[in-house]
Amino acid sequence: MKLIRQQFTVPFEYEVVFTDGLFDCGNPLFKEQVEAQSVRHDKKLYFVLDEGMYKKHPGLWERIRNYISTVTKSCQIVSDPLVIPGGEAAKNDNLHIKKILNAVDEYKIDRHSFIVVIGGGAVIDTAGYAAAVAHRGIRLIRIPTTVLAQNDAAIGVKNGMNAFGKKNFIGTFVPPYAVLNDFLFLKTLDDRDWRSGISEAVKVALIKDSTFFRELEESAALLVDRDMKAMKKLIYRCAELHLEHIANSGDPFEMGSSRPLDFGHWSAHKLEQLTEYEIRHGEAVAIGIALDTVYSSLKGLISQINMERVLSLFKECGFHLYVPELENKIDKEHHPESIFQGLEEFREHLGGKLTIMLLQDIGTGIEVNQVDTKLYREAVQTLKSYEAQPVRQVSENEI
Repeated sequence: MKLIRQQFTVPFEYEVVFTDGLFDCGNPLFKEQVEAQSVRHDKKLYFVLDEGMYKKHPGLWERIRNYISTVTKSCQIVSDPLVIPGGEAAKNDNLHIKKILNAVDEYKIDRHSFIVVIGGGAVIDTAGYAAAVAHRGIRLIRIPTTVLAQNDAAIGVKNGMNAFGKKNFIGTFVPPYAVLNDFLFLKTLDDRDWRSGISEAVKVALIKDSTFFRELEESAALLVDRDMKAMKKLIYRCAELHLEHIANSGDPFEMGSSRPLDFGHWSAHKLEQLTEYEIRHGEAVAIGIALDTVYSSLKGLISQINMERVLSLFKECGFHLYVPELENKIDKEHHPESIFQGLEEFREHLGGKLTIMLLQDIGTGIEVNQVDTKLYREAVQTLKSYEAQPVRQVSENEI
């Protein structure tokens, strides 16, 4: 037998930057990003825009064109932007991928040029997948425009499309060239999209940072009132914790069977599908986190008072904690419309054995490899009952 064992390490580095007014001509950030690490002066830019965002920002394309022609003279925009639907509609139709790939071919966009995507997480996922497979990788600049995209979906290394009725069935692990967060885009979000990203902050606080969770409790009223200072703080700390995990967990491309940052997501992804994506990803994540938190309490892993803190925070922020789809075929675990089918789909997505995150304490997660579906049914009923109750503040003396 002859054997050659190949091993090499490739370092990845990209910046996640926070700013206001990215395409104001006095802001050098975009110029600095596209002109870094290259001496070429003929780089091409192809823009993909989220339709919902684009409609709320009249004049955006004119500002971008003016910025590129005035400030970023080493680049040229190759065409009008491709505008695609936002939300899961972007990830459910591979026609958008074909349009981006056609543009790469038509305009001779090479690996030293850029695809620039501006929008929510689903549009960023779509453009990111196309950028990853065109020429085996074109430089991608992500400009997320929702809370959830700025603090979670757009800052990592994943791109994905939905297929076969499953979330992110098709996808790649490819780090972006840069992530440029412009807080001004958040001002035009509707209340649902403003709120949705809060759930990902609650998630990462629950499994990694009890101090951050306490800060979220204290700032809940401000967040509901759309206080920008409070939201900027939430986004930055949430993004920081996510990036720390990606860099330091030892498994950035998810080669194992563990995915701690998907706490609450096994049921959330299934709920999105069961509701035909009527609920936002962040809304489904809030329900999924609440479900796993109640289950953790029923298992004796966390106290009831800490469970109530989690549920109270979500309710104070305006989330619903129950939808009827939680009870679809709940007694038939392997039925495709049962929430429990999400467990198998989650295991299949990662491979190996089922591994999900539960709560051992506020700020501390614990991974388990098997679950008690009877207790989960009880957890669903708890959420159903809790949904009908008014918001209850947990006092300091109770904690």
